[in-house]
Amino acid sequence: MGNIVAIVGRPNVGKSTLFNRLTETRSAIVDEASGVTRDRHYGKVDWNGKEFTLIDTGGYVKGSDDIFEDEIRKQVIISIEECDLIIFVVDVTIGITDLDQTVANLLRRANKKVILVSNKVDNNARIPDSSVFYGLGIADDIFNVSSVNGSGTGELLDEVVNNLEDVPEEDEDDGIPRLAIVGRPNVGKSSLLNALIGEDRNIVTNIAGTTRDSITTHYNAFGFDLKLVDTAGLRKKGKVDEDIEFYSVMRAVRAIENSDVCVLLIEALQGMMAQDMNIFNLAIKNKKGIVILVNKWDLVDKETNTAKEFEAHIRKKIAPFTDVPIIFTSVQNKQRIHKALEEVVQVYENRCKKIPTSKLNETMLEVINKFPPPALKGKWIKIKFVTQLPTHAPSFAFFCNLPQYVKEPYKRFLENKLREHFNFTGVPIQIFMRKK
Repeated sequence: MGNIVAIVGRPNVGKSTLFNRLTETRSAIVDEASGVTRDRHYGKVDWNGKEFTLIDTGGYVKGSDDIFEDEIRKQVIISIEECDLIIFVVDVTIGITDLDQTVANLLRRANKKVILVSNKVDNNARIPDSSVFYGLGIADDIFNVSSVNGSGTGELLDEVVNNLEDVPEEDEDDGIPRLAIVGRPNVGKSSLLNALIGEDRNIVTNIAGTTRDSITTHYNAFGFDLKLVDTAGLRKKGKVDEDIEFYSVMRAVRAIENSDVCVLLIEALQGMMAQDMNIFNLAIKNKKGIVILVNKWDLVDKETNTAKEFEAHIRKKIAPFTDVPIIFTSVQNKQRIHKALEEVVQVYENRCKKIPTSKLNETMLEVINKFPPPALKGKWIKIKFVTQLPTHAPSFAFFCNLPQYVKEPYKRFLENKLREHFNFTGVPIQIFMRKK
């Protein structure tokens, strides 16, 4: 990985706004309430030809009984250890607080280069007020910026890149499958990611809605090379009553749209619920590969055919698209989590599969000759040619004399035969009838 820069500071000083400004995105949630950012959030910054990774952290709070603030504090410390350079953000409208002093003491012990940023300097009248932060004794210079309107960020970025080493960056996205971990709140999505990478990258609590941002992690171990995206839990619109959670849900939806394969986590004790079906259908609508993980299987009282019956129940729910891998796992016990990754890689390969036109016609025209489409209004439908279309997800065009007369049941028959002969497990298939 290349250079890493972490943004730290106490809550509500504008760290996420600065993150969005520097990365030229809106990927970090911004709200007036403190404690909005919980997990470490990563983004790329390119300035004057030098690229680095920027980390947005939650606000540092010490001595709090709040479960989130305790976990956020741990995440901030991890970020400080992980980074090469630190941007320490303070609020010019408030001045120095006890928490600012606490963070400064923490950074002083970290032995890392610190750039002190006085935020919310929205006009020149506030510049003299920034001199108070020399009292922190953490840096020789203070950079006055306004995250909202962008003033001063150019000088800040100049200083950042001047203090970074020249590290050649690899294009990590080139050909690497993107895996989105999706599901309802509190089914174990962040726990799965933490179990896979072997560290507490994302905050895990028993409270639904802990994860708010979509967090991307490059996973390269045990022969797997994947981009893992942990998302916020998706629940019914009627239950989304916070503005912040609304943005989290939108980000999870975007993560599905930008992924190659979705791992849908469902809870073994609750089974396949209505919202699980909504997420499943959202993945199908976006033509993404799908693997279903039944988590917390260790908590289920089992008999001889419990798993078979549970699997049959899921397939009945997700019909007609039933050609989906279903894996029973316990994330907490790390049971079969690598088996899940094996299935993800296989589904990704299925999604990228290109069938030669000659092989496709040889196989499918024989099937069609044995089981031709039913005649409609006394007219016979003759399918003469089939080809795979150049799309990201598998799509096939069947050329015939009367495409408007081919109904959905026969299209499903053709889809099932394609799956039977060419293995498209876990991947939605599109069938198009075209006029020859």
